Amino acid sequence: MRSSVPTFDELISGCTHSAVHLEMRDSYAVEYEEGPFADWRAGVRLDPADRASWWRPWLDLISGTVARGVVVRRARIVSEPVSEYIRYEHSGTFTNVAAGEQVRWLPRRQASDIALPGNDFWLFDDRWVRWNHFAGDGSSMGGEITEDPAAAKLCAEAFEAVWARGVPHDQYEIH
Repeated sequence: MRSSVPTFDELISGCTHSAVHLEMRDSYAVEYEEGPFADWRAGVRLDPADRASWWRPWLDLISGTVARGVVVRRARIVSEPVSEYIRYEHSGTFTNVAAGEQVRWLPRRQASDIALPGNDFWLFDDRWVRWNHFAGDGSSMGGEITEDPAAAKLCAEAFEAVWARGVPHDQYEIH
């Protein structure tokens, strides 16, 4: 038995079959004055042909995880019309897909009858849940990890319901 709670990197590195991520916010705190979101707002777009300009450590981690045979899926529940931040996320999601992540989008109106957890989460091998907590302004309040079987079951069922209704990234049109 473990004597400490595993970190996110330990959880994803220790995954043997699946890592799923459910995002349910329409915006996350970002620096409006500098950084990638500000660049995007100024009209800068990632060039799919210039991989070196957008490849980063996160994509290496996902690529390595997928190469080990782990299926990595991300589902996003979004309000429509989408927020500016979701437009930004959508425009760069091709990088996640290039790393081997499968991504689907679900309009919030189509999620009304799905029982959803109160927070975004990662679920690793249907066992470990990493809750992502956010303040009202979208800033991160840190994560929390549990291996409570009831929480894992709730997350697995919610994710699969969203996934079944979700639209694959390459087919989702921004509204």
